[in-house]
Amino acid sequence: MQQVKSEIFLVGARIVNPHALPVSFRSSHRKLANNIGRTWVLHGILIRRGLAVAALLAGAATLYELRQPIEQGAVTLAGVAQGGFANAGLAIGEISITGQVLTSEQAIFDALGVEPHTSTVSFDVEAARQRIAALPAIASVSVRKNFPGDVLISVTEKQPVARWRVDGITFVIDGAGEQIGEDHGAYGDLPLVIGDGANDDAPVMIRALDQHPTLKDGLVALSRIADRRWDIIYDTGLRVQLPELGVASALRHLVGYQADYQLLDRDITIIDLRVAGLVAVRSAKPEEADDK
Repeated sequence: MQQVKSEIFLVGARIVNPHALPVSFRSSHRKLANNIGRTWVLHGILIRRGLAVAALLAGAATLYELRQPIEQGAVTLAGVAQGGFANAGLAIGEISITGQVLTSEQAIFDALGVEPHTSTVSFDVEAARQRIAALPAIASVSVRKNFPGDVLISVTEKQPVARWRVDGITFVIDGAGEQIGEDHGAYGDLPLVIGDGANDDAPVMIRALDQHPTLKDGLVALSRIADRRWDIIYDTGLRVQLPELGVASALRHLVGYQADYQLLDRDITIIDLRVAGLVAVRSAKPEEADDK
């Protein structure tokens, strides 16, 4: 009976082959970990650099995709902040401009760049100063904010030395011959130069005349001829023709002729000094023909 039970047990039992049991992976995991660790030790720096580069590229790509929303958001936030400051009582309400004569207030205001809701907090003083300083007649400028809502501008303009008339318009020029504004009648005491290119050489000619005050009596204009030489025009209609070269010498001779012969006061229309050492004159009255 006992033997039968044993056979029944053996028949009903499941025979397990020990070689068919699942293989343990513990050793494989450990080997993989060892390989990874060895790779990290040997190439860790390169791996970290690669990961960093990949992260930077991914971040740059993300920022590029989001650039427009970011820009729009920044503009929106700036506008909100600007309006907030303005609504809080910090809007620019009064602009004071002093020192300008040749430069119009409108030109300065345009260069200032103030909008209706610009606040004193966000107003860029240095940028405004540079724009105003670039105007033709401005020598120097000071721009400052006075809270809560005032902007104070003080300008110093270039010194005008002459008037320049060309194409029917009279401008004012500085000591470098640069056009710095239009003359609307406020600079009638300045010498007048006329003709194309007269502005470039006017300062030198005016300084030469300043050495001989007697030659400035009754002076109407200095006319530039073919952008090469000068004619001196007087209120009597007299025209003194100066040479292309040797102007200083010609002026000294003219002073001598005036002292000795009162040449500038005679009834003549032209004094020709274009040839060194010679003087030619043209009478205002035509010579009468001899009656025969």
